[in-house]
Order: sequence, then C-alpha cells, then structure tokens
Amino acid sequence: MAAVEELLFESIYELIVQTSTNLPADVRLAIQKAHQAENALTSAGLALSTIAKNIYMAESQVLPICQDTGMPTFKVKTPIGFNQIELKKIIQKAIAQATHNGKLRTNSVNSLTGENTGDNLGPGTPVIYFEQWEESELEIKLLLKGGGCENKNIQYSLPADLEGIGKAGRDLDGVRKCILHAVYQAQGQGCSAGFLGVSIGGDRSSGYAHAKEQLFRNLFDENPVKELEELENYIMQNANKLGIGTMGFGGDISLLGCKIGVQNRLPASFFVSVSYNCWAYRRLGIIVNPENGQINKWLYRELPKDLPNTESKIIPTFEKTIIQSSGKEIKLNTPFNPESIKQLKVGDIVLISGIIYTGRDAIHKHLSESDQCPVDLNNMLIYHCGPVVIKENELWQIKAAGPTTSIREEPYQAGLIEKFGIKAIMGKGGMGAKTLKALKENGAVYLNAIGGAAQFYSDCIKEVKGVDFLNFGVPEAMWHLRVENFPAIVTMDSHGNSLHSDIEKTSLEKLSNFQEKVYK
Repeated sequence: MAAVEELLFESIYELIVQTSTNLPADVRLAIQKAHQAENALTSAGLALSTIAKNIYMAESQVLPICQDTGMPTFKVKTPIGFNQIELKKIIQKAIAQATHNGKLRTNSVNSLTGENTGDNLGPGTPVIYFEQWEESELEIKLLLKGGGCENKNIQYSLPADLEGIGKAGRDLDGVRKCILHAVYQAQGQGCSAGFLGVSIGGDRSSGYAHAKEQLFRNLFDENPVKELEELENYIMQNANKLGIGTMGFGGDISLLGCKIGVQNRLPASFFVSVSYNCWAYRRLGIIVNPENGQINKWLYRELPKDLPNTESKIIPTFEKTIIQSSGKEIKLNTPFNPESIKQLKVGDIVLISGIIYTGRDAIHKHLSESDQCPVDLNNMLIYHCGPVVIKENELWQIKAAGPTTSIREEPYQAGLIEKFGIKAIMGKGGMGAKTLKALKENGAVYLNAIGGAAQFYSDCIKEVKGVDFLNFGVPEAMWHLRVENFPAIVTMDSHGNSLHSDIEKTSLEKLSNFQEKVYK
C-alpha cells in the first residue's frame, strides 16, 4: 500500500475505534443533564449512573461502549476527481481490521444462510454514502447504530389513527402525533433515554435514509426551518412527560434529542419516518488531507462555541461517577435455590455470582427445536447477550458484554423455561405476556440489565469457562461465563407482575393527554 493510502487507512481505522469507544461531546452533555435530573436512588437513576460509569470505562480502556457496535454507516464527501472506489476499499480494510482487534463486533450475517462473515464485510456492509463537494479536503463521518434501537425505527403513512393519541392528519399536527407515538412505542427496548432523527415526506426508502441523516446533526444546532425548530423544541419539552424513563424503568427522562428534516413528497404519499437511536449515540467525523491521508480535524469532539448560556461549556468525563448502593441488594449464586427465586419481586436489585450462559436468537431457535442442550440449564440463568470476544494467547477474552433486546425471544422463551427448568432470564427491555405466564407457572424471573453498559458488565465477568454452538458465530454462540456480583433489576417476577407492562399502560394513558390539536 502506498504511503498516502497507508496513512488514510490509519486515519479511518482511528475514526472507527474512536467512534466505537468514545462518545461525542454533545451526547455526553445530554447524558450528564439527564443524570443530574433523575433521583440517583431510583431504578432510572441507577441506570444513568451505570451508563455514566460505562462511558468512562470504555473511553479509558479504548473498548466498545456497547457490545452491539451496530451497522457502520459512513457519510463521505470527496473533492472532485478523488477516487471513491479506492477509498471504499480502504474503508472496508479498516472495518475488517477493527473487527479483528475487538473494536467492532462481528455483525455482518448472510441473510440467506445465517452465516457470520467474521469481518463485518459483505453485501451492504458497511453502508457508505458518497457525495462530491467543492472543498479540497475529505470529510468522513461515521455512525454506529445498534440493532436494538434500529428495530424501534418506525414509519407512519398519514392519515392514520394512532393508539393513544388518536387521528393524525396530513399536516404538522399529524407529524407531532407521530413523533410522540414513536417515543411511546419504543418504551425501554431501544435503550432509552434515546435520540430521534425524523424525516417528513420523501418515499419509503428516502424517508428512512433522510431520518438517519438527521442523526449526523449536532444536538445543539439550530434547524433552518422555523416551524421544525419549534417542533423539535415541543417534542423535547413534552416527550419526557410520558414517564417511560431510562431503560423503560419509569422516570423523568425518556428522550435526549430530536432532529427533524423535511423532503418533498408525492401527492398520494405522506410518510413520517423515525430513526430511533439509543443513549449510546456513537457518531464522530474527521476532516482529512487527501494529499497525505492525515487527519486535519475531528468533528463532534468539541461543544459548539455558540451554546446557549444555560448550557455547560465543559465536556463531561464521568470519571468520578459513583453508583450508590441501597444496601438492600440480594446476592444470588448459580445454580439458584428455587425458593430464593420465588421470593424475588419487581424492583429488587440482585447480584449474580457463578456460571451463566449466553443465548440469543440462534440458540433460542435451535433449543426450541431440540430436546438436547450441551449444558444443564436446570435452575440456571440464560443471558440475552451477544458479546465481543477475541482470542488472546489461546484464551477467549470478553471485550464487551451488555444485554441485547429480549423481546425478540418472546416466541421461544416460555417453551425453553418449561423444557429446561430455567429459573432466570436476563436481558433488556422486558418480555411479553407469554413469557410472563411461564415465569409464574415455573417460579422464574426476568432480570433487566442496563442496555449498552458493555464495559461495566464485562468487568463482572471473570472467566470464559467454555463455548458451544460457535458455528452460529461469536455473537450467537452459547458462552459459559463465570461472573461475580453481576447486577440486574427484577422487572418481571414469578407472581405475575411486570414493570414493563405497567409502564406501557401508564405511558399510553399519558400519551392520550396530547390528542388535542396544537398546530392549526
């Protein structure tokens, strides 16, 4: 590789590493404000303290903030005449190297065979948008958006009748209702508190692309369209009144940012497209000298100079974050004593020690179709987690291991609890009525870990004891992990109680308060 290409590779590799491990300044400030606003002793406050500590741990150790490093989406502006084909090859090489080094999780899966490519390369991966501009420098921006929040994206076709908030027409008031409904439907499954990118108009595909493009905007910029600036402010003032809270635990902070764009549309179509991003809002950018491949400037690392006087001008580092103990944490060891599990109730904080097993989509599907399991799951815990794992000196090392969204396993979970005697499920975002019924009938519980806190939880994992189903790919394999004092909150107990269904019900009632027309 020529000297310029080598330096360009190094610059893009550094962009990938920093985006995965180091949150931008505006996002840090938004999270700090949320952290200060919540009561530290509530579940939401505990979650925000965990998030703050995790941000510091990821930055200081240069490891992924969240184990789901998402779909790498590059937005690239090149000078006229610059070779975009060669730049694409360099980006792909940097992605593969970052994956090999454990800075990205192996996330590219063949949609027909289910096979993981192992290097994050394949048709459609990574996503690269090229645009020419009349500047002499290269601008390369990167967004890492995980699957949990990607699954909470939503697109509305107006007019529509929306649950809780009523009829939404083809006007700005209908758009307002759609955005509030989008916050409601995400609940805690998108790792709230989150951020929204919204597009009004376009067609179905351009609407989603334009919505994601809004996530490249700075949280403190000013919308050039006055009506949209007012709507962004309205959403920020009112979405948090739904009471969904961090991780869907309830609380005052459900949304941290909202950016809205508009496109022309066809007369027959009126789409409102919403791109939901979790609190781990990973986006950075670089300005590169195309003649030598070196970085001239970083984007998003500094706070804007024209911040409102009400905003802090100091970039939060979170190194002094203290997670307050209630003194009421319940220590449990695996295999569990069934009677101890039955005594747990919603709201209890537990500290798990012993062996736990990871299991995601492929494991759940496989076990649902087989009576055989390579390990004894009776009185044990299944952790919905797809970790970042690499081999060092012939030993498996966990580099990031936060929870994945549990609701995807709803079709399988009840059957597996009954079949294998599982006593605890751990993930994020909660599960549905079928699983709740199985928990009650089998004396089991659902434990909610803090979504995105991949370094915080990695610190609780002391050893990889083994692995099964590695043929499914690293994220989908069943990892045997020895943990110590692994914290989680009981949000579904063996008595038929579910914090998630309670919050969904109350937030729907609060959503109905916004039915009255605001924009005439």
